[in-house]
Amino acid sequence: MKNLAVLGSTGSIGVSTLDVARQHKDKYCVFALTANTQVDRLFQQCQDFQPRYVVMVNEDSAQQLSKKLSAIGLHEIQILSGVQGLEKVASHPEVDYVMAAIVGAAGLLPAMAAAQSGKRVLLANKEALVMSGHLFMDEIKRNQAELLPIDSEHNAIFQCMPSLSSGELGNYGIEKILLTASGGPFRNKAVEELHSVTPDQACAHPNWSMGKKISVDSATMMNKGLEVIEAHWLFNATPEQIQVVIHPQSVIHSMVQYSDGSVLAQLGNPDMRTPIAHAMAWPERMSSGVAPLDLFEIAHLDFQKPDFARFPCLRLAYEALKQGGTASTILNAANEIAVDAFLNETIAFSSIPIVIENVLNEISAVDANSLATILLADEQARQSAREIIQRKLV
Repeated sequence: MKNLAVLGSTGSIGVSTLDVARQHKDKYCVFALTANTQVDRLFQQCQDFQPRYVVMVNEDSAQQLSKKLSAIGLHEIQILSGVQGLEKVASHPEVDYVMAAIVGAAGLLPAMAAAQSGKRVLLANKEALVMSGHLFMDEIKRNQAELLPIDSEHNAIFQCMPSLSSGELGNYGIEKILLTASGGPFRNKAVEELHSVTPDQACAHPNWSMGKKISVDSATMMNKGLEVIEAHWLFNATPEQIQVVIHPQSVIHSMVQYSDGSVLAQLGNPDMRTPIAHAMAWPERMSSGVAPLDLFEIAHLDFQKPDFARFPCLRLAYEALKQGGTASTILNAANEIAVDAFLNETIAFSSIPIVIENVLNEISAVDANSLATILLADEQARQSAREIIQRKLV
């Protein structure tokens, strides 16, 4: 039995992780569950799995959950709150696997705690690498932790590659990574019409069921830009070795191109339970509950080049990666503030990349040589983005 801590258990990745764990109760014990404010959903998960620990980042929510659990006699579950609670369960000596599925910068510190404690880190929180790639990878190696990617694209790349011990991709005969993207809901929408896009339209992803923030990132293709940065750190790939390919069907999850002309691809239905089950069982395989892929039903697969005029966020991500240092931290922080403003209908959809680019121009990137430096750049970028948005409204 492996003890599993699910960070962000009420989100889409967390729910899918628990579904896989439910199918394999002989292999996995849910040791800890965490959420931010979704008391009712976490309460139901506590009844289903009866973990040793639960964490609610919001203290008021933790108190509400405590009352609800006491009312039904679940007194043995220990309830924690705050970031310290997240770090405690992520590094708990009895935990074997940590699903790092907290969205955004909030997931950085607990993911880092898991790495420092030598866990198998199932990484769905791409911001841990976007913000602190060098530091995070150093902690993984120093503490002999295992890092397995959960993003469907990076998990596909992992499956299509040999075991990389060290060195450049070229040493393994790899020419480039082909990172697939659905193109989101506005792949064919006229660029001049993007200004009037509503939050509901941006969140209506054609293939995947995701939270609002990630859905908007998919619509702007910032999600793919962050994945480019993540791939750089996971696979030691240069920006030139990572090519984004729009693939509307989301059946090929990514590919690896080799110097002998071979291209290896991983295919599957668009369901996150597949990469989750792969990472949980690796190096073995186990059922995920996902329906088998029917190639006859799919019939054809399409591919397009991404258009930077339509998706300027993707361009900004490549530029931040090439600049290095805290540039990707600044990019991510500005994006989080801009997306939140769009979801609250404070700015237009087309203003999201404008805010991000202005922040990148206002704040100089420095060497990302410490967690304190990274967190400072994150806060400065957030404040800059807020001020830019406020000035736009005046």
